This record gives sequence, C-alpha cells and structure tokens, in this order.
Amino acid sequence: MATVQAFPERPETAERTAATMNRVNRDYGAVQALKNFSLEVRAGELTAVLGPNGAGKTTAIRLLLGLARPTSGRISVFGGDPTILETHLRIGAMLQVGRVPESLRVREHIDLFSSYYSQPLPMAQTLATAGIENLRDRKFGDLSGGQKQRVLFALAICGNPDLLFLDEPTAGLDVEARHLLWDEIRQLLSLGKTVVLTTHYLEEADALADRVVVINKGSKIAEGTPAEIKARTAGKKIRCFTRLSAGVVRALPGVVDVQDDRGAMVIHTSCPEDVLRALFGRDLGISGLEVAGAGLEDAFLALTQEKAN
Repeated sequence: MATVQAFPERPETAERTAATMNRVNRDYGAVQALKNFSLEVRAGELTAVLGPNGAGKTTAIRLLLGLARPTSGRISVFGGDPTILETHLRIGAMLQVGRVPESLRVREHIDLFSSYYSQPLPMAQTLATAGIENLRDRKFGDLSGGQKQRVLFALAICGNPDLLFLDEPTAGLDVEARHLLWDEIRQLLSLGKTVVLTTHYLEEADALADRVVVINKGSKIAEGTPAEIKARTAGKKIRCFTRLSAGVVRALPGVVDVQDDRGAMVIHTSCPEDVLRALFGRDLGISGLEVAGAGLEDAFLALTQEKAN
C-alpha cells in the first residue's frame, strides 16, 4: 500500500467530539444488546471498541451509523441525528455485514460509492491508499479474501469522510498487509480524521488506539488509554518451568493469577522481583524464565472474565 501525502481538506470546525451515546439501551425482544451504554468518540482520535462475541459492539456501531434506533437514550453524530443525509455524507464505514455486487469491477465500485459524496477522493488516490492499483479492473467476485478486504477499505475512504468506522478491517490479511493498513490508518489520523475501530486483534488496538472501550454483555466495563487499560491488571507476567504447583505459586504474595501454557507456568504479578525471589527460594531448578509486560490482551481477558464471574 502506498502512503498518500494528503487528503482534500475540509473547512476547519470547532468540533471536539465526533459522536456520543448517552445512557443508551437497545433491546431485541427479550434480549438487551446494550444496557445504559455511554460513549464519547473524540474528534481526531481512534477509539477502539473491544469485547467478546455478542458483547454489543456491532449494535453500538449500527446505532452510530443510523442503521438502527435505540430503545432509549440519546445518540449524536457531529451534533446531529445519525440517520440524516447530512451526517451520512461525513461518514465512511467498512462493515463485516452486507455485500457488494461481485460482477462489478473494482473501479466501478469506487466510482459508484464516490458518487454518493460531495467531496470524494480522486480514484487514483483511493486506489493508492488502499494498495489496490493493480486490482482496479478486476471483478470483485474474482478477488481473494484479503483483496476483498482492501477493496472494502477503499470504499470506506473514497468519500473523504471525517468519521470512519472500521469493523474488523484486517480480517483475512497477512501480517505484512495488516501492518501496511495500520500505516494508512495512522495517516488518516494525522490528517485529522476520526476512526472507530472494532477488532479481535488486541495488538491492533494497542498499536493504534488513543482510547479503548471494553464492552461485555451489553455494558461498558472499562475505558481509557491502552496504558490505562493495561494497568487494570497485573503489570508483568513471568513465564517459567517449575516443579511448584499452581496452588503454591498462586498463594505467593504479589501473585494475581497463574495459568498453564504448554507445560510452562505463566504468573501475573504487579511486583515481579518479589515473586521471583520467592520462586527461587522454593525451586532452584526453575528454567525457561521470561519476564514481560502484560499486554492489552491480558488486561482484556482479566476484565471480561471478572465481569463473567
């Protein structure tokens, strides 16, 4: 994917908040998909919305896009109703649900989507940003899964939107393509765009997000910067092979959690030095020792498991 130097500029506004959800509930019959849910999407930032399957992420995105109405509560996008045309013209979305005609060529899809917007990107810029110049004359139905993902990204950005929703944008991409797409998302942010990202790749949220919102069972259970979310769980993890039982290690001062990893023991702790001294005092035969910072995935699992319990 080639990095594009600049997107067409829009008149500057004083907006500091791109979208808000205030005490929103959304029911599907007896199922409550969102419960008293509030969210602020700050302009010029990337907000990552994380949660296990069925947590309510997709419902929240559909409400912000104006594709569904809340049962109760208030939603605002750019200070107005998310269902009106003026709002839609400032939004781009790459969603998992929905289809585009497979018989149309890539350039035909981009032409069609661009026609919906008043200030779309030039075709060449859209193709370059998404890294699909060599696909412009290919039919969508003939593309691989990863290529289709990049075309859907192109359709999301071709209208030069101020607010971009990306729902699992790197699903199906290899590692190199995923990192190239991260670079393009960073480029959009550097130009003042606002992005809402949902992803199951926790390292993706850690690498890109200004703020992280964690949802579970329709409720918000955590919000903050990636560093703040990671601080909600043990700050370090120790991986080693030891003769000690998990019960013995779990009882050591400073140990938060103990897990098995293919025969090795993974110990979560906020004071690794004390735990290591205690381990060596009980087992001088410890091997394969690794000490690392706990990542966003560790915090996510701890938060969602805590909510489940």
